[in-house]
Amino acid sequence: MKENSDGFVRADQIDLKSLDEQLERHLNKVRTMDKSKRPDDAHLPLVASAAADSTKTSIPTFKKDRQEWEIDPSKLIIKTVIARGTFGTVHRGIYDGQDVAVKLLDWGEEGHRTEAEIASLRAAFSQEVAVWHKLDHLNVTKFIGATMGSAELQIQTENGQIGMPSNICCVVVEYLPGGALKSYLIKNRRRKLAFKVVVELALDLARGLSYLHSEKIVHRDVKTENMLLDKTRTVKIADFGVARVEASNPNDMTGETGTLGYMAPEVLNGNPYNRKCDVYSFGICLWEIYCCDMPYPDLSFSEVTSAVVRQNLRPEVPRCCPSSLANVMKRCWDANPDKRPEMDEVVSMLEAIDISKGGGMIPLDQQGGCLCFRRYRGP
Repeated sequence: MKENSDGFVRADQIDLKSLDEQLERHLNKVRTMDKSKRPDDAHLPLVASAAADSTKTSIPTFKKDRQEWEIDPSKLIIKTVIARGTFGTVHRGIYDGQDVAVKLLDWGEEGHRTEAEIASLRAAFSQEVAVWHKLDHLNVTKFIGATMGSAELQIQTENGQIGMPSNICCVVVEYLPGGALKSYLIKNRRRKLAFKVVVELALDLARGLSYLHSEKIVHRDVKTENMLLDKTRTVKIADFGVARVEASNPNDMTGETGTLGYMAPEVLNGNPYNRKCDVYSFGICLWEIYCCDMPYPDLSFSEVTSAVVRQNLRPEVPRCCPSSLANVMKRCWDANPDKRPEMDEVVSMLEAIDISKGGGMIPLDQQGGCLCFRRYRGP
């Protein structure tokens, strides 16, 4: 996530109360004013009759129904920041005794954004929660709960706890100590990864995406930055901020959604698309996992967009890359979505690759490495 300030953590910020609290305070104020204007017992008949004949009149209650995915804020302890983003921060935390990651979303609702922008961001939050909380798979980060606006959120600091404004929304998921896959690849940029590790990481991601597609979910932002690692180096898909249920009509899914460099040509071009956009992105991720490098490092965003769409630009596959793996990459990033395999087929292709002897990392007739790769990769 990109660095950005998190100015919303301010102890002097005024908390906005929930609707039922506002109404209750207002009713109490009205009762107090009414009492001061009339004799002490003047209002008693009204109260007594309301209590005695509840079938005729009753004071309305405005308690919000708790959603099945809502957390109990009193059980959440929010600690140190581990990442920052455009609309908020990700913190370490503890929820009900369990280590968690907490994504706090602050949309600047105090005059910094238009009502339309805020409504759009809240809709995206609701969409993310609606998608994520129903998922259950080894290769998908476990969703624990969320809350949309709560005056009970607290951040633990060295000087005690700081209350959060009630317009803050948060998503709570399992904490994965391995961090982002992208960071892991950057750390191994010089050494590269052993071929067995490459295939293992790719299979984890492929299985996770295959599961999502079986649930009719299109992630729409598949990239190594959105994949997390647990303590055993298992890849888990995260960040469902732009994910959505796949439309039965591809014409209902258009617009540039995702991250440049990973986006399929049809998405870049604003054409209708479907789950095959995730397959394209997976192909780019597979190249990145193998090379431990960035695709198109010397091109600007506009140059990448133009070249991918008009010139069929793709990352250069190293000559020492086994044909079995290179074939998966090329099939996944085919310009024609219909020619790309389904993710369950990708899983089968990866499972069929022989990794017992490096999977043919260096062909027998090739004496040296290629590009910047050494003869033997990884530890």
